[in-house]
Amino acid sequence: MRIRDKVWVVTGAGNGMGRELVLLMLGRGARVAAVDVSAAGLEETARLAGAPDRLSTHVLDITDQSGVEALPDTVVAVHGAVDGLLNNAGVIQPFLPVTELDDAAIRRVLDINLMGTVHMTRAFLPLLVERPEAHLANVASMGGFFPFPGQTMYGASKAAVKLFTEGLYAELLDTNVAVSVIMPGAIATEITTNSGVDAPTGEEGSVRMTPPDKAARIMVDGIERDRLHIYVGADARLMSIAIKVMPKTAIKFVKAQMAKAVSL
Repeated sequence: MRIRDKVWVVTGAGNGMGRELVLLMLGRGARVAAVDVSAAGLEETARLAGAPDRLSTHVLDITDQSGVEALPDTVVAVHGAVDGLLNNAGVIQPFLPVTELDDAAIRRVLDINLMGTVHMTRAFLPLLVERPEAHLANVASMGGFFPFPGQTMYGASKAAVKLFTEGLYAELLDTNVAVSVIMPGAIATEITTNSGVDAPTGEEGSVRMTPPDKAARIMVDGIERDRLHIYVGADARLMSIAIKVMPKTAIKFVKAQMAKAVSL
Protein backbone atom coordinates (compact mmCIF):
# COMPACT_ATOMS: atom_id res chain seq x y z
CA MET A 1 0.00 0.00 0.00
CA ARG A 2 1.36 3.38 -0.94
CA ILE A 3 1.98 5.82 1.91
CA ARG A 4 0.86 8.98 0.13
CA ASP A 5 -2.58 10.32 1.03
CA LYS A 6 -3.14 7.57 3.62
CA VAL A 7 -3.76 8.05 7.35
CA TRP A 8 -1.26 6.23 9.56
CA VAL A 9 -1.15 5.68 13.31
CA VAL A 10 2.42 5.26 14.63
CA THR A 11 3.24 4.34 18.23
CA GLY A 12 6.48 5.18 19.99
CA ALA A 13 6.52 8.37 17.92
CA GLY A 14 8.11 10.61 20.52
CA ASN A 15 11.69 9.57 19.86
CA GLY A 16 14.07 7.26 18.04
CA MET A 17 12.75 4.95 15.38
CA GLY A 18 9.14 6.05 15.79
CA ARG A 19 10.02 9.69 15.22
CA GLU A 20 11.97 8.82 12.07
CA LEU A 21 9.00 6.83 10.77
CA VAL A 22 6.63 9.74 11.37
CA LEU A 23 8.93 12.21 9.61
CA LEU A 24 9.43 9.89 6.64
CA MET A 25 5.72 9.13 6.25
CA LEU A 26 4.88 12.81 6.36
CA GLY A 27 7.62 13.40 3.81
CA ARG A 28 5.97 10.88 1.52
CA GLY A 29 2.63 12.64 1.72
CA ALA A 30 0.80 10.74 4.48
CA ARG A 31 -1.28 12.02 7.33
CA VAL A 32 -0.05 10.70 10.69
CA ALA A 33 -1.46 10.28 14.17
CA ALA A 34 1.64 10.10 16.37
CA VAL A 35 1.24 8.22 19.65
CA ASP A 36 3.63 8.20 22.59
CA VAL A 37 3.66 8.18 26.39
CA SER A 38 5.84 11.31 26.40
CA ALA A 39 4.16 14.67 25.73
CA ALA A 40 7.56 16.36 25.45
CA GLY A 41 8.73 13.79 22.94
CA LEU A 42 5.66 14.29 20.78
CA GLU A 43 6.10 18.06 20.93
CA GLU A 44 9.64 17.67 19.58
CA THR A 45 8.44 15.31 16.84
CA ALA A 46 5.80 17.86 15.83
CA ARG A 47 8.37 20.66 15.83
CA LEU A 48 10.71 18.72 13.58
CA ALA A 49 7.86 17.67 11.28
CA GLY A 50 6.54 21.16 10.64
CA ALA A 51 3.33 19.73 9.21
CA PRO A 52 0.51 20.69 11.60
CA ASP A 53 -2.12 20.20 8.90
CA ARG A 54 -1.22 16.51 8.49
CA LEU A 55 0.06 15.52 11.94
CA SER A 56 -1.82 14.97 15.17
CA THR A 57 -0.22 13.96 18.46
CA HIS A 58 -1.76 11.71 21.10
CA VAL A 59 -0.25 11.20 24.55
CA LEU A 60 -1.09 7.62 25.53
CA ASP A 61 0.32 4.69 27.47
CA ILE A 62 -0.39 1.71 25.21
CA THR A 63 -0.67 -0.57 28.25
CA ASP A 64 -3.80 1.41 29.23
CA GLN A 65 -6.41 -0.71 27.49
CA SER A 66 -9.32 1.68 28.03
CA GLY A 67 -7.23 4.58 26.72
CA VAL A 68 -6.27 2.56 23.65
CA GLU A 69 -9.90 1.62 23.00
CA ALA A 70 -10.85 5.31 22.94
CA LEU A 71 -8.07 6.28 20.54
CA PRO A 72 -9.61 5.20 17.18
CA ASP A 73 -12.56 7.57 17.57
CA THR A 74 -10.17 10.40 18.44
CA VAL A 75 -8.00 9.76 15.39
CA VAL A 76 -10.98 9.49 13.05
CA ALA A 77 -12.36 12.76 14.40
CA VAL A 78 -9.12 14.45 13.35
CA HIS A 79 -8.23 12.64 10.11
CA GLY A 80 -11.52 11.16 8.91
CA ALA A 81 -10.28 7.56 8.62
CA VAL A 82 -7.41 5.21 9.45
CA ASP A 83 -5.63 3.31 6.66
CA GLY A 84 -2.56 2.02 8.46
CA LEU A 85 -1.28 1.10 11.91
CA LEU A 86 2.41 0.78 12.73
CA ASN A 87 3.00 -0.65 16.21
CA ASN A 88 6.55 0.50 16.90
CA ALA A 89 6.60 1.25 20.65
CA GLY A 90 8.78 -1.08 22.68
CA VAL A 91 11.33 -1.37 25.48
CA ILE A 92 14.22 -3.67 26.33
CA GLN A 93 14.82 -5.34 29.68
CA PRO A 94 17.68 -4.80 32.14
CA PHE A 95 20.78 -6.70 30.98
CA LEU A 96 20.29 -9.59 33.40
CA PRO A 97 19.66 -13.34 33.27
CA VAL A 98 16.02 -14.38 33.70
CA THR A 99 16.71 -15.66 37.22
CA GLU A 100 17.82 -12.17 38.30
CA LEU A 101 14.91 -10.23 36.79
CA ASP A 102 12.18 -9.17 39.17
CA ASP A 103 8.52 -9.69 38.34
CA ALA A 104 7.93 -6.00 37.66
CA ALA A 105 10.65 -5.89 34.99
CA ILE A 106 9.23 -8.98 33.29
CA ARG A 107 5.66 -7.66 33.35
CA ARG A 108 6.76 -4.27 31.98
CA VAL A 109 8.45 -5.80 28.93
CA LEU A 110 5.52 -8.12 28.21
CA ASP A 111 2.89 -5.44 28.82
CA ILE A 112 4.47 -2.84 26.53
CA ASN A 113 5.95 -5.00 23.77
CA LEU A 114 3.28 -7.68 23.48
CA MET A 115 0.06 -6.57 25.14
CA GLY A 116 0.42 -2.96 23.99
CA THR A 117 0.70 -4.24 20.42
CA VAL A 118 -2.29 -6.54 20.95
CA HIS A 119 -4.42 -3.74 22.44
CA MET A 120 -3.63 -1.35 19.58
CA THR A 121 -4.23 -3.99 16.93
CA ARG A 122 -7.58 -5.06 18.36
CA ALA A 123 -8.68 -1.44 18.69
CA PHE A 124 -7.85 -0.43 15.10
CA LEU A 125 -8.51 -3.59 13.07
CA PRO A 126 -12.27 -2.93 12.81
CA LEU A 127 -11.43 0.37 11.07
CA LEU A 128 -8.76 -1.13 8.83
CA VAL A 129 -10.96 -3.92 7.46
CA GLU A 130 -13.50 -1.33 6.33
CA ARG A 131 -11.00 0.52 4.12
CA PRO A 132 -10.57 -0.21 0.38
CA GLU A 133 -6.96 -1.04 1.24
CA ALA A 134 -5.15 -0.94 4.55
CA HIS A 135 -1.95 -2.08 6.23
CA LEU A 136 -0.99 -3.37 9.67
CA ALA A 137 2.73 -3.41 10.55
CA ASN A 138 4.15 -4.61 13.87
CA VAL A 139 7.76 -4.11 14.90
CA ALA A 140 9.25 -7.29 16.36
CA SER A 141 13.04 -7.61 16.48
CA MET A 142 16.04 -9.66 15.45
CA GLY A 143 15.84 -10.69 19.11
CA GLY A 144 12.47 -12.24 18.35
CA PHE A 145 14.04 -15.05 16.31
CA PHE A 146 17.63 -15.11 17.62
CA PRO A 147 18.45 -15.39 21.35
CA PHE A 148 20.63 -12.77 23.03
CA PRO A 149 21.84 -13.49 26.59
CA GLY A 150 20.58 -10.88 29.01
CA GLN A 151 17.60 -10.04 26.79
CA THR A 152 15.68 -13.31 27.03
CA MET A 153 12.35 -11.84 28.17
CA TYR A 154 12.64 -9.05 25.61
CA GLY A 155 13.26 -11.69 22.94
CA ALA A 156 10.31 -13.74 24.14
CA SER A 157 8.03 -10.71 23.92
CA LYS A 158 9.21 -9.93 20.39
CA ALA A 159 8.95 -13.57 19.30
CA ALA A 160 5.34 -13.42 20.45
CA VAL A 161 4.81 -10.24 18.41
CA LYS A 162 6.26 -12.00 15.36
CA LEU A 163 3.94 -15.00 15.59
CA PHE A 164 0.98 -12.81 16.56
CA THR A 165 1.54 -10.80 13.38
CA GLU A 166 1.99 -13.88 11.19
CA GLY A 167 -1.23 -15.28 12.62
CA LEU A 168 -3.01 -12.06 11.72
CA TYR A 169 -1.61 -12.32 8.21
CA ALA A 170 -3.27 -15.73 7.90
CA GLU A 171 -6.54 -14.51 9.37
CA LEU A 172 -6.67 -11.45 7.10
CA LEU A 173 -5.77 -13.11 3.80
CA ASP A 174 -9.33 -12.73 2.52
CA THR A 175 -9.50 -9.03 3.41
CA ASN A 176 -7.98 -5.83 2.00
CA VAL A 177 -5.60 -5.54 4.97
CA ALA A 178 -1.93 -6.26 4.20
CA VAL A 179 0.25 -7.33 7.13
CA SER A 180 3.96 -6.93 7.84
CA VAL A 181 6.21 -7.98 10.70
CA ILE A 182 9.33 -5.82 10.94
CA MET A 183 12.52 -7.30 12.40
CA PRO A 184 15.19 -4.68 13.01
CA GLY A 185 18.72 -5.56 13.99
CA ALA A 186 20.88 -3.08 15.89
CA ILE A 187 19.58 0.44 15.21
CA ALA A 188 21.44 3.56 16.39
CA THR A 189 18.72 4.87 18.70
CA GLU A 190 18.56 5.53 22.44
CA ILE A 191 16.36 2.55 23.26
CA THR A 192 18.49 1.69 26.32
CA THR A 193 17.98 5.14 27.85
CA ASN A 194 14.35 5.31 26.77
CA SER A 195 13.72 1.91 28.37
CA GLY A 196 15.13 3.11 31.67
CA VAL A 197 17.85 0.45 31.49
CA ASP A 198 21.50 0.88 32.40
CA ALA A 199 23.77 0.59 29.38
CA PRO A 200 26.29 -2.27 29.27
CA THR A 201 29.53 -1.32 31.00
CA GLY A 202 31.90 -3.87 29.49
CA GLU A 203 34.23 -3.65 26.52
CA GLU A 204 32.78 -2.00 23.44
CA GLY A 205 31.93 -4.44 20.69
CA SER A 206 32.24 -3.89 16.96
CA VAL A 207 28.52 -3.97 16.20
CA ARG A 208 27.60 -1.94 13.16
CA MET A 209 24.32 -0.18 13.78
CA THR A 210 21.90 0.89 11.08
CA PRO A 211 21.23 4.65 11.14
CA PRO A 212 17.60 5.29 12.16
CA ASP A 213 16.76 7.27 9.01
CA LYS A 214 17.99 4.40 6.82
CA ALA A 215 16.08 1.92 9.00
CA ALA A 216 12.90 3.94 8.56
CA ARG A 217 13.31 3.90 4.77
CA ILE A 218 13.73 0.11 4.77
CA MET A 219 10.60 -0.28 6.89
CA VAL A 220 8.43 2.05 4.85
CA ASP A 221 9.69 0.67 1.53
CA GLY A 222 8.83 -2.83 2.75
CA ILE A 223 5.37 -1.70 3.78
CA GLU A 224 4.76 -0.10 0.39
CA ARG A 225 5.74 -3.41 -1.23
CA ASP A 226 3.37 -5.32 1.09
CA ARG A 227 6.14 -7.57 2.37
CA LEU A 228 5.23 -9.96 5.18
CA HIS A 229 8.78 -10.12 6.61
CA ILE A 230 10.83 -6.91 6.64
CA TYR A 231 14.42 -7.37 7.85
CA VAL A 232 16.18 -4.14 8.82
CA GLY A 233 19.96 -4.21 8.71
CA ALA A 234 22.58 -6.64 7.47
CA ASP A 235 22.80 -8.16 10.96
CA ALA A 236 19.11 -9.08 10.99
CA ARG A 237 19.35 -10.69 7.56
CA LEU A 238 22.51 -12.61 8.51
CA MET A 239 21.15 -13.84 11.84
CA SER A 240 17.93 -15.00 10.18
CA ILE A 241 20.05 -17.36 8.10
CA ALA A 242 22.50 -18.35 10.84
CA ILE A 243 19.82 -19.45 13.29
CA LYS A 244 18.42 -21.83 10.66
CA VAL A 245 21.68 -23.17 9.25
CA MET A 246 23.91 -23.48 12.33
CA PRO A 247 21.91 -22.55 15.44
CA LYS A 248 24.26 -23.84 18.14
CA THR A 249 27.38 -22.33 16.59
CA ALA A 250 25.66 -18.99 15.97
CA ILE A 251 24.30 -18.80 19.53
CA LYS A 252 27.71 -19.59 21.03
CA PHE A 253 29.33 -16.93 18.86
CA VAL A 254 26.83 -14.27 19.88
CA LYS A 255 27.15 -15.22 23.55
CA ALA A 256 30.91 -14.70 23.31
CA GLN A 257 30.41 -11.31 21.65
CA MET A 258 27.83 -10.25 24.24
CA ALA A 259 30.25 -11.20 27.02
CA LYS A 260 32.55 -8.39 25.87
CA ALA A 261 29.89 -5.82 26.70
CA VAL A 262 27.72 -7.48 29.36
CA SER A 263 28.68 -9.43 32.43
CA LEU A 264 26.09 -12.17 32.97
